[in-house]
Amino acid sequence: MNNFEKLVEINNIKKYFSMSRGRILKAVDDVSFYINKGETLGLVGESGCGKTTLGRVVNRIYQQTEGQVIFEGKDISHYSKKDYKGITREMQMIFQDPYTSLDARMTTGEIIAEGMVIHNLYKQKDRTNRVFELLNLVGLNKEHINRFPHEFSGGQRQRIGIARALAIEPKFIVCDEPISALDVSVQSQIVNLLMRLQREFGLTYLFIAHDLSMVKHISDRVAVMYLGSVVELTESNDLYKNPLHPYTQSLLSAIPIADPILSANRQRMLLQGEVPSPINTPPGCKFKNRCPHASGDCSEEAPILREVSPGHFVACHLVN
Repeated sequence: MNNFEKLVEINNIKKYFSMSRGRILKAVDDVSFYINKGETLGLVGESGCGKTTLGRVVNRIYQQTEGQVIFEGKDISHYSKKDYKGITREMQMIFQDPYTSLDARMTTGEIIAEGMVIHNLYKQKDRTNRVFELLNLVGLNKEHINRFPHEFSGGQRQRIGIARALAIEPKFIVCDEPISALDVSVQSQIVNLLMRLQREFGLTYLFIAHDLSMVKHISDRVAVMYLGSVVELTESNDLYKNPLHPYTQSLLSAIPIADPILSANRQRMLLQGEVPSPINTPPGCKFKNRCPHASGDCSEEAPILREVSPGHFVACHLVN
């Protein structure tokens, strides 16, 4: 894979937060991966594992503690605000909560056009026409342009957020759990919309979610996070057919199955105990206290993410 095909590269990213009494919260702890042009990389894991923090580091909302964020071959890790302004045209974000991410004092038209104003794109009349195009593109009407966020349903508000992200024609979008706050009946509509827009505009996504069945539907590859680290990364179909890390296996075993006979006969892998604190992570493997297969090596040395078969990476001492 050459650099031209890679749109985004994340190299050894760490994001630590200083807490009271000198404590350090390791929200993201040495994560590396790449995302190819036109690809969707799914990022999954339990709440609090660092998914959103990582997404905000990738999109430069948070400054990393260590590591590199490379976009189109350029290291943008330490760009100034002035230098980074041009990159914001290429990298956008769709936020988890479609209500709090929209300014309640602005109309739909103002929200969608805000990026165009910041980047001085289009004249005023052309901006209005562009907003109309975007509203139609995401399944809304021209009449919605002067309404405020509180006048819409959750699904409609998320469509406005998607239109805002598309307004300045980005190449890469971080989708931070864009469906988790929506009704189940609306979730598939938003995912199908994102997939259609990706096909039409050649977009590249980092899709963050905890719904593994939805991640399988939209993602080309999937990275599984646990306590700030990626423990498994491979193609979507390979992950679901052949999960190798015990944590991945437990997540997949919890996915509901519509067939009652299959559901009753399958074996669940239930994890014992709680997720350790990211402030005081245990030595060795972070998963060892919950892993049913942990051995002595797991307590002594943290496993590294390594390629165990072509394109399939796992961080586990027990996987050969």
